Amino acid sequence: MKKALIILLSILTINGFSQTTISTKEPIRLLDNQHKKTKLTKLLNEAKWNKLFPNRYGCNSIDPLKVTGDFYSFKALVEAAKHFPDFLNSDSETQKRELSAFLANIAQETSGGWAEAPGGYFKWGLRYVEENQQGIINPYADSSKKNYPPVAGKYYYGRGPKQLSWNYNYGQFSEAWFGSKDTLLQHPELLAEDGELAFASALWFWMTPQFPKPSCHDIMTGKWKPTANDLQKGRVPGFGATLNVINGGVECGNGNELEKTSYRYEYYRYFCNYFHVSPGENITCTDQKPFGQ
Repeated sequence: MKKALIILLSILTINGFSQTTISTKEPIRLLDNQHKKTKLTKLLNEAKWNKLFPNRYGCNSIDPLKVTGDFYSFKALVEAAKHFPDFLNSDSETQKRELSAFLANIAQETSGGWAEAPGGYFKWGLRYVEENQQGIINPYADSSKKNYPPVAGKYYYGRGPKQLSWNYNYGQFSEAWFGSKDTLLQHPELLAEDGELAFASALWFWMTPQFPKPSCHDIMTGKWKPTANDLQKGRVPGFGATLNVINGGVECGNGNELEKTSYRYEYYRYFCNYFHVSPGENITCTDQKPFGQ
């Protein structure tokens, strides 16, 4: 986190801000969590976390990024969650179902599991920090997003537990966390260098609606009310709609359920079973058209 702060100070100094301004400017999220709490620790602790994710990045793994220590530590998740007090801020059953949905999605996004994996497929979530590009690197740089222009030579491929992708997502999260879109537009690699920042990017995406998509949080807590068009296109509340938000264009409504999609559903059932809560209705997005259609 120190490197991220140094870069932020440099950017703001160049733009005419003083360091005094930085220490008091409200949107600088990485400085304001010391008095906050999170409901997360009611459901999980470090021992449980270690059992759920024994093969996470930095634990029993080769470290190609040269990031020392336990990148996806429970402490990093808790510190990030303190910045999002509405996360899990509901009744007990809904808390468990929302946490199951969140963990299912980040586990599958970063999975290193396979059918015969030691301990089973579901013990291999959070294995990776960066997207496996497999040869030709996709920069995920959309120059049509004028408010969040990609920086030449920078790559906005998936990083962190949610595998945050595209320059406009990096820019929006950077604004929310640092108070400046430029921090992560210029230095997207920071998401692969700091566990708290990486978890914060996942929670930001989870909690933030981006029209025409609702937030995953609102879906799992029942705050999202489908429009007539949503219902016509099969988009209904439930875990399946969170997948539609995250990757609907690839995994939803095309009649062909991908293997990774099937595992995502099973991950959700796995975590619901762990927290002793029913998964609810509408687990899949097979019959849902992507948002925006």
